[in-house]
Amino acid sequence: MSDQVSFGGLSMLNILPAAFSGDRTIIARAEALLPEIEAHAEGIERDRRLPPALLDKLHEARLFRLLLPRSVDGFESDPMTFFHVVETIARGDASTAWCVSQSGGCATSAAHLERAAAQEIFGPPRAMLAWGPGPQGKAVEVEGGYRVTGSWAFASGGRHATWIGAYCLLYQNDGRPLMRPDGKQAERVMLVPAHEVAWTDIWCTIGLRGTASDQFTLSDHFVRAEHTVTRDFEQECHEPGPLYRISAMLFWELGFSGVALGIARASLDAFVELARYKVQQGHKRPIGDNAVVQTNLAQAEASVRAARAHLLQTIAEIWGQVCQPGGKLTIEQRVLMRLASTYAIHQARGAVDFAYNAAGTPAVFASHVLERRFRDMHTVTQHLQGRLTHFETVGAWMLGAEADLSFI
Repeated sequence: MSDQVSFGGLSMLNILPAAFSGDRTIIARAEALLPEIEAHAEGIERDRRLPPALLDKLHEARLFRLLLPRSVDGFESDPMTFFHVVETIARGDASTAWCVSQSGGCATSAAHLERAAAQEIFGPPRAMLAWGPGPQGKAVEVEGGYRVTGSWAFASGGRHATWIGAYCLLYQNDGRPLMRPDGKQAERVMLVPAHEVAWTDIWCTIGLRGTASDQFTLSDHFVRAEHTVTRDFEQECHEPGPLYRISAMLFWELGFSGVALGIARASLDAFVELARYKVQQGHKRPIGDNAVVQTNLAQAEASVRAARAHLLQTIAEIWGQVCQPGGKLTIEQRVLMRLASTYAIHQARGAVDFAYNAAGTPAVFASHVLERRFRDMHTVTQHLQGRLTHFETVGAWMLGAEADLSFI
């Protein structure tokens, strides 16, 4: 199978093995929205929000339902489809793609709720769950549920979500920590209607401004027990599909590296268009005629394509394994996915840096697409998913040394 990508301003057939291609009918929904996403990019940047008109289109295309179970009217699509949708959207606007990616990982929690609660939370067509990292709150056991107090930041997409997840450490009613059989303190995510949390606008950043990854607070707020979920994907799963044998963390790795690769694709294409006509001060020919620029462009293109192929091969192999009868996600697969996603993010960064630097003065103006994409890319690399220390973790694991596997 194949899809069309832009390369140097030309249409180029991108041949993909069938295992990498995803569901083209779903991906086409994202491709159809790309012009509208691009048209809203400036407003998203200015207002630090996804506009209602664009949210309407995203919901109509059902792109927030990619990883939801079919039992609650989701697509339950394969991971490759999820990647291609996020990458496509990122070519138009990184903040929009980030919100779709974040909500996708959160949506897999529907598989870990009892069916009635999953339907209540995710059944409405505009349902969307957002949460941030944690645990950053305290949940005290009471009759029928928990009393929840805390503040949570980095809730990407929370301003247009219908439900918010508050990740908490659990305590008994007498104040003692609630312990698991393995001796660690128990943790759960408390799911709360979005209108019940108190928001604080903290998201004044250099990039990904439209994600509105703000802070929210709850104070002694009651949450019913059935509105809580574990982040451990191997526990309490009520869905039989292979999609839910994969962790939300892996989907965020896949999605956020898709954001980075989408930014890189758009940046290289924008640079080629500029380089064909831009004549720098003191020169007589366009910068695209420079041999150094030509060489570096080719190397940047190769690095992005190689990283993308590596990522797709890794997730396709994982998907093939978990789809087997009794198949499950292994530690080795999780480590290799962490390697592929971190590598993709940093190869994308290198390509964006090349495009920005080689473009010269035009790229420093807010009116130029490379300026925003440069800032967005360097915000992606500051996220947990882009940490360079992930390479240390993978290398230590490969050598049989002690490795912190907390974020795989």
